[in-house]
Amino acid sequence: MTHRDEIRFLLNGRDIVLPDVGASQTLLDFLRLDRRLTGTKEGCAEGDCGACTVLVGRLHNNRLRYETVNACIRFLATVDGCHVVTVEHLSGPDGRLHPVQQAMVEHHGSQCGFCTPGFVMSLYALWMQTPEPSEAQVETALQGNLCRCTGYEPIVRAAVAVSRYGTPASDHLIAERDAVTTRLTALRDGRRIVTGPAQDRAILPASVDDLATVLTENPEATIVAGSTDVGLWVTKFLRPISPAVFIGHLDGLKNIEITDAGLTIGAGVTYSECQDAITGMFPHLAAYWDRIAGWQVRNMGTVGGNIANGSPIGDTPPVLIALGAQIALRRGNDRRSLPLQDFFIDYGKQDRAPGEFVETIHIPQATAGQLDAAYKISKRRDEDISSVAAGISVSVEGGTIRDCRIVYGGMAATPKRADAAEAALRNQPWGEAVFRAAAQALSDDFSPLTDMRASADYRMLSARNLLLRFYLEHDAATDTPVQLATA
Repeated sequence: MTHRDEIRFLLNGRDIVLPDVGASQTLLDFLRLDRRLTGTKEGCAEGDCGACTVLVGRLHNNRLRYETVNACIRFLATVDGCHVVTVEHLSGPDGRLHPVQQAMVEHHGSQCGFCTPGFVMSLYALWMQTPEPSEAQVETALQGNLCRCTGYEPIVRAAVAVSRYGTPASDHLIAERDAVTTRLTALRDGRRIVTGPAQDRAILPASVDDLATVLTENPEATIVAGSTDVGLWVTKFLRPISPAVFIGHLDGLKNIEITDAGLTIGAGVTYSECQDAITGMFPHLAAYWDRIAGWQVRNMGTVGGNIANGSPIGDTPPVLIALGAQIALRRGNDRRSLPLQDFFIDYGKQDRAPGEFVETIHIPQATAGQLDAAYKISKRRDEDISSVAAGISVSVEGGTIRDCRIVYGGMAATPKRADAAEAALRNQPWGEAVFRAAAQALSDDFSPLTDMRASADYRMLSARNLLLRFYLEHDAATDTPVQLATA
């Protein structure tokens, strides 16, 4: 296959063509160092503070969609065929402040100003989608933006008031959307991209079939989907990732299919892209999904990547295992399926051969009498790593627990089912005493570690309490079941 050795994209209003783009080169370094667009700040360099927030517009099913991303951990090679928008592009042709910026000024939403461009970009993305947002929608949009000077109250007031200063209909980015769509369409040539020096090679396959070929040729390559994990390998640990095979642009890994059998999502589907589908089918995941990192990370990170990296504290594996999820893996033209719980073998070790990749995730439809819950314990409520995560699914028939799946993250070297606790529940009558016995049985299932996020005792106590919480929230035998879940 003939390949292209340069990446091509739009930066604000300009066409950019860059040869020799290394796999580890970040979008933030390009913006600040190469283009001197210093409105985009570098704060944490790990996708946590939001100071580096920019918009990236990408065509999906011939529709242009803009999303906020963290430029600090977004690799430059991945913006091929995209429209990158920085804070410098917000002002109109006459140079006046954008309505979002004007609202921030008049509502005193900035003091030192370092974080302000990132806030402006997040609020701009929200305003384009929801011109009259509620405070709850504003707070969700700002989960990935940190400010230690102003406080959030004036920023939230500014966000709610933006439409008093202008409407999306008059915004020049929206007005030029058709023209940008035409320009991005012209950049598509359906070819594989291979760029960068030999020691820092970046590969963007042309399709999913081409991905299978690339990984057969480079079985030890680093597969990068959203770079919310691999990005930190580079920015924090200075680890080489070459050759890196980037897959976030592959539409063939972004399918979402809802059938009577359940929900099937491609491994390249981001948290944001599947949120409506997965929470629509499993409403108990709605509050949990909003607690996965911040908006920028949810726009970049993929469910498949969260599974494939095998982290014992990944947010999605515990709840997906509890729901009986299966994954399909592909190597060349060969495919195989296995229960998600069997994919995790040991710390840092998964049932995935060199050259093999996760292609789809299937979650079966819930059955009658199935009670589900998802819980997350972390130091910060929003945008934080789990100390303990739990997925619980219990099937009740005629007052008897017929089956159950209780899964914890953060309690072992892998996301792991609580076999002893499950055995204590199975075929027992629904009741508090049974759940208390199951909670005590967790000590036979886990010997958690103490680390910076939590002590072993705290983790075990939390795991037991979450199981009791599940009982209290689902106990229909009382007139007033306890409901601790928050919106």
